[in-house]
Amino acid sequence: MKTLKDKIRFEGRVLSSQVLKVDSFLNHQIDPRLMAEVGKEFANRFKEENITKVLTIESSGIAPGLMAALELEVPVVFARKRKSLTLVNDLLTASVHSFTKNETNEISVSNQFLTQDDRVLIIDDFLANGQAALGLVNIVKASGAEVAGIGIVIEKSFQNGGSLLREKGFRVESLARISSLEDGVQFLDEVEAAL
Repeated sequence: MKTLKDKIRFEGRVLSSQVLKVDSFLNHQIDPRLMAEVGKEFANRFKEENITKVLTIESSGIAPGLMAALELEVPVVFARKRKSLTLVNDLLTASVHSFTKNETNEISVSNQFLTQDDRVLIIDDFLANGQAALGLVNIVKASGAEVAGIGIVIEKSFQNGGSLLREKGFRVESLARISSLEDGVQFLDEVEAAL
């Protein structure tokens, strides 16, 4: 996605060889036009999968997940990272370690929103080590539903999450794949095209 890559290139900030900050359009402030394009792209890539639900994780996955769900005309469900007084019974849960925050959270979804009849598209903002996606996969499996695919806005291909998920047999579609942050942002497809 050229628009997404341009945003990353011009507004993203490389904080280290492992961390890319995109809070001006995805993780804090959200660019709605870009998210609309992201949603259309995910819907296009997964249109043949008979998706019945989109599942994401709060909070940065909600905008791309919502826009994909809007395009697919299905509900979006988001896993909560914090307990609430209204979300206490019949929960599907998984533990997820966040690479960027260096903390582990138990994420939860009410089992009334995922059933064995669902074909679920998992959407998330970043893929690094794959822990958030695997946590969401575990929730889908616990519900009896089927994972139809995983859509990622930005994949850090130099970390093992993408290969881990693909080796487990999941279809992973990443809109921007970064091969390195060593000397600025380098996109995998551009590096491969130059070889």
